[in-house]
Amino acid sequence: MSKATFLTVTPMIPTGGNLVDSLKFYTGQMGFRVTWQAGDIAGICRDGICFTLVVNNNRDWIENSSYSLGVSNLEALYEELRNSEARVGPLEMKMWGRREFHIVAPSGVCFQFYAA
Repeated sequence: MSKATFLTVTPMIPTGGNLVDSLKFYTGQMGFRVTWQAGDIAGICRDGICFTLVVNNNRDWIENSSYSLGVSNLEALYEELRNSEARVGPLEMKMWGRREFHIVAPSGVCFQFYAA
């Protein structure tokens, strides 16, 4: 019998509010597109990265949600996001040797972007 191979991962992201507002942020400001929606849950994708948005206001989950994404043109993404609704940190070289920046979405979820 052959061994199973993991192929993808689709993290579940809490909205911190309603789904409509979250979808506006992720599609309008982060460039994702909605791939499916059912009730209080929706799938969003940009390029090869997909997430599932889930209506959830649990602050413990939200404030401990952090996602690290490697991108091809970090500077272009920084310019794209730096004037969004999100709190955007500086684009800088970290002491661990990786150039990156982070954003905190209006919900409180943190995304860290790095040059891949």
